[in-house]
Amino acid sequence: MAKAPPSAKRDRIKNFVPALVQYTDDVVYGDLWERPGLSKRDRSLVTVAALIATYRPEQLTSHLDRAIKNGVTREEIAEVITHLAFYAGWPSAMSAAQLAYTQLVENEQGK
Repeated sequence: MAKAPPSAKRDRIKNFVPALVQYTDDVVYGDLWERPGLSKRDRSLVTVAALIATYRPEQLTSHLDRAIKNGVTREEIAEVITHLAFYAGWPSAMSAAQLAYTQLVENEQGK
């Protein structure tokens, strides 16, 4: 079983919802993300797309970093955002684009 990636936000709520955090660690990251049917890169791409489509910016933030670490490029993320504008809605895509730009471009440039 793989160890869940560190998360200050998850640690902050651990005492409040211990079972939810344990399920996140054990089931989501310990089991689901370790299944052999998809690479971690592909799982990241699917997860980023799902979070954009369902407008979950709080979760998208950490999964953008995870996607980059798992080999998804900034260009691929931009393409997913553009593609989803037509399937998940313009507002969701525009919000994701702003978040991704700030996180992946501006922060990288030190702005």
